[in-house]
Amino acid sequence: MVQSRLALAHEETRARKLPSPWAMFLSGFLKHPRMVGSVIASTKTLQNTMLNRVDWPNTKLFVEYGPGVGTFTQNILDRLPADGTYIAIDTNEDFVDYLRIKFTDSRFIPVLASAADVEKVVADHGFDHADYVLSGLPFSTLPHGVAPQIAAATHRVLKPGGAFLVYQFRPKVRDFLTPHWSNIDYAIEWRAIPPSHNFWAWKDEETV
Repeated sequence: MVQSRLALAHEETRARKLPSPWAMFLSGFLKHPRMVGSVIASTKTLQNTMLNRVDWPNTKLFVEYGPGVGTFTQNILDRLPADGTYIAIDTNEDFVDYLRIKFTDSRFIPVLASAADVEKVVADHGFDHADYVLSGLPFSTLPHGVAPQIAAATHRVLKPGGAFLVYQFRPKVRDFLTPHWSNIDYAIEWRAIPPSHNFWAWKDEETV
């Protein structure tokens, strides 16, 4: 009991030393501008727009690419079933460390990796597939060849009937989606800053 109280006190002390989400987000953008979607964090309206189409009661594994400072994280955790798992993949070690301290929910697993390696990450955590994958990565500015790799790996890792949820500030991501998905919903969220191009790419159900 004493040890657990000491551990809790230690985590609370570390949490108090965390920089603000805005400071972390700006720092990440300045260090890796090609890997961070925007210097403006996603609004709650945009979050709900992207997440409302998820079949949450039947979601066992939800994956996010580029979680940054966790703008979507609590919203996802609030919807995720008690037996669900949420893996957040980021290449920025500072963001991953920040998320590990800020969010202590046992369902949440921040991972330092590339989204292109999502199949290995999912398998390493005991899953055959993901139900949904969310991404705000800036596909139009990623290093050459990375965006097609991520799109292909995401399609392979999704379960039939699952979806790749993508929000972008440029519509070019469609070029990377259409080689793999034929069923793509699209809408613009005008209330986001700047307006967001939103895609829900649904993986076809398997036929016998």
